[in-house]
Amino acid sequence: MTNPMAIIILAAGEGTRMRSTLPKVLHPVCGKSMIGHAIDAARALSPANIMVVTSPAQESVREYVAGFDGHVTTCIQKKPQGTGDAVRAGLEGLADFGGPVVIAYGDMPLITPAVLKAVFDALPKSGDGLSVLGFQVTGDHAYGRLVQEPDGALARIVEARDASEYERAITLCNSGLMAASSAALLSQSVARLDTDNAKGEYYLTDVIGLARTDNLPCAVAIGDGETLMGVNSRAELAVAERVMQTRLRTQAMDKGATLIDPSTVWFSHDTMLGRDVVVGPNVWFGPNVVIADNVEIRPNCHIEGASVGEGAIIGPFARLRPGADVRENAHIGNFVEIKAALIEPGAKINHLSYIGDARVGADTNIGAGTITCNYDGYNKFKTDIGAGVFVGSNTAMVAPVVVHDGAVIGAGSVVTSDVPKDALYVSRGDEKIKPGGGAIYRDKKSGKKD
Repeated sequence: MTNPMAIIILAAGEGTRMRSTLPKVLHPVCGKSMIGHAIDAARALSPANIMVVTSPAQESVREYVAGFDGHVTTCIQKKPQGTGDAVRAGLEGLADFGGPVVIAYGDMPLITPAVLKAVFDALPKSGDGLSVLGFQVTGDHAYGRLVQEPDGALARIVEARDASEYERAITLCNSGLMAASSAALLSQSVARLDTDNAKGEYYLTDVIGLARTDNLPCAVAIGDGETLMGVNSRAELAVAERVMQTRLRTQAMDKGATLIDPSTVWFSHDTMLGRDVVVGPNVWFGPNVVIADNVEIRPNCHIEGASVGEGAIIGPFARLRPGADVRENAHIGNFVEIKAALIEPGAKINHLSYIGDARVGADTNIGAGTITCNYDGYNKFKTDIGAGVFVGSNTAMVAPVVVHDGAVIGAGSVVTSDVPKDALYVSRGDEKIKPGGGAIYRDKKSGKKD
């Protein structure tokens, strides 16, 4: 169900403190860009429109936003003239919208749908008005202060650099999130802004003073500072990563997973763990990972773009790359790498092997040191290994090749042709032993003469 609101996300900042060629809002937190997190929080409320304000140079941001389904669009703030001007640009994209508007920021990756709803719910139930989301901060900081009336209503917002000594002592600070009861009210207020301030910019915060001049109510909703933190530097990005990781670890455990050492397990924003999954220390999950129930992931594994079926055992020291599909009760052991391969139920690849662009059939056993030679320098080819196959240690299978059900491959073989069902395949070079040959070789290399 669509809510009668629009959300404007301001994302036009240059982010100079990031020291990066990548736009600030595209820097990832737990594998998703900051602007992506903000858009997801907004979409969860099912608003009528989401408008992302960008700068002319941020073509990559506009391309990224275009990948979202639904009513998510972008507009351009032509010149960096402050948050008030950025909102004006966003309102131009909402010319036909008459409902309430919520203002959010693309560099606040930790915001939640509940936070956005809180500032929206603080609006007056009837008539025009504004609301702002505040939070408590102590000590020296650069946040704007929320100056309240004796009855708790918001009188004005003062930017830190414009605050008096008395105002700097106020601990209730501005998060930046704001809501207006109508797009028309917000548009009219923004049109009245001036640049009479320390930065010479159009401050969005000044609309509060204008509203109070017009005797319109301005309410304050309270949030927590951690959720509302903005990211302006690499150090702050690391803090946001830490906070988000803590959230994801808690969510995983709340849903029934066991993390032996939670602080050493690293999640992507979309990692899905089933019930009774046990994750050992030092495990890293990249994007697009789905782990079914009752899976054991032993220490020091690296998993991304992979799915693991119920009852499987992974690791220790295993790597599952994109396209790895490990089915139920399969075993992927130490120093095994799987890429773009289907590992069918009950198959075992326990030691020191590489399986790429392949199928390994049900209940097949792959010996230590086995590799699928899937790339010839120009193209990739598939290795198809059937069910109930036994592959001896140190085997190389040169794709394209098919090993049919029940076949046995002798250790040390190089498989270059298809192997029939239930066949024994052995391919080794002729054995050569030359008595004393080792000593002759060493003497030659060391320069000794007869």
